[in-house]
Order: sequence, then structure tokens, then C-alpha cells
Amino acid sequence: MTDARPFSFAGATLIVERRGSGRPVYVLIHGLGMGRSVFADLVAHLDDTAEVITMDLPGYGEAPPPPRVLTMQRTADLVAAYLRAHVGEPAVVVGHSMGAQIALEVAARHPGAVSRLVLVGPTVDPRARTALGQIGRLLCDIAVESPRVIAIGAREYLRAGPRLRGKFRATLAHRPEDVLPQVAAPTLVLRGEHDVVAPREWCERIVETLPDGRLAEVAGHGHETMIRDAAPAAALIREFVGEG
Repeated sequence: MTDARPFSFAGATLIVERRGSGRPVYVLIHGLGMGRSVFADLVAHLDDTAEVITMDLPGYGEAPPPPRVLTMQRTADLVAAYLRAHVGEPAVVVGHSMGAQIALEVAARHPGAVSRLVLVGPTVDPRARTALGQIGRLLCDIAVESPRVIAIGAREYLRAGPRLRGKFRATLAHRPEDVLPQVAAPTLVLRGEHDVVAPREWCERIVETLPDGRLAEVAGHGHETMIRDAAPAAALIREFVGEG
């Protein structure tokens, strides 16, 4: 099944695409400057036995920008409103990079919507909670990525260009370390072995702070582990939710 359509709530709009059928239901939340299209390879590894929902967040991809840049909390409320209206059962919520911050807020603010939580390359490490710190880490990560990943990322950043500075500020203003203790759902923290945006020390701190967290790494990958050859990440996610 493929179905892409808008969903609006409290003055903001998502563009949501649904593929596959079955259980569990996966919900994939993209990172800063990205859009749902970056998950194409991951979806292809998940939708043979499950339903996979991807979305363009407000102001990204094909989704229209909201009147004001949304906080991580308001974006999480929008995602949760969609899940209540169109899913109606707890889902496996997977967030990548900034999307991990939103997924974290969905699990903390709307626990009934989340059966399991996956945080992939989670931001923002408090030791680099500055624009220069984050941009520096992103540039280091991009420098070793494949041309395919760079091309996909460049395309999506151009599409998300308007208000990108404000979106970046909203990401930096969020404090995931304060939210982690509020998450009841079992949580997998997943990072690429060479991810400099989400260093191992930060991911270990996340796991230690979560009530029920565990860490896994994808060998030979960086921050964009779900874009370049998503098969290893998909296998770890499926094993975590009991599919593997």
C-alpha cells in the first residue's frame, strides 16, 4: 500500500506516506534539512512484513512551512496527533538526528502512541550545543560520506532552505538530556561506528539515563547510517522489535 497525503493540526501540516502492511507499524522521523525521501532504502528493508510511515515535517520536503518554526515539543505533538487520528495503536517510532529529538518528545509526551523507540544518531550532545559545534561535526561527518549521501543531503537541504537558521536554533534549544528519564518505552540507541555528530560517549550517556535503553552500532558507517546502505540498521531495528 502506498498513500501520501497532508495532515494538519494546530496550524501545521505534515505530508505523510504509508507503505507496506502488517505489524508492527514503523514511523520514521527525519533530521534537520532532510525529508521523508531520505528513508527510501530503509523503507525497502522494512515494508515487506510491516507498515512503514514516513513524513515530511512542516517546512521540509513537500510540507508547507508553518507560520512560525516549531519547537521539538510542538512537532512531537503534531506527529502524535497524526498517530492518534490515523494509526490508533502504539507504533515503533524511529527518529534520525534531529528526528530523534522529536521522537524522544513523542515518547515522553504521548507514551500511549509509542510501543518502542529508536534513536538513530541522536542530537544534541550537550558538549557541542552551539551552532559552530554542530556544524563542525556535520562537516567532519560529510567529508567521509559517499557521493550518493552528499547528493541526497544537498538536495534536501536546498528544499528545506527557508528558515533553516530558525530550524537549527530550535534544534539547539532543545535539551534531550532532560527528557530521557521520562521515556517509559524500551529504547534502542543506534549509531554509526564513525558518527562524529552522535559520539559514543554521548550515546552511552543517553542509554544510562533512559529507564530502558540499549546501544547498538553499525560498523563502518557515520551519521547517515540509514541513507547509505540501510540494511545493517534495518536488521538491528527489526531484531530490537522482535522481527529478526
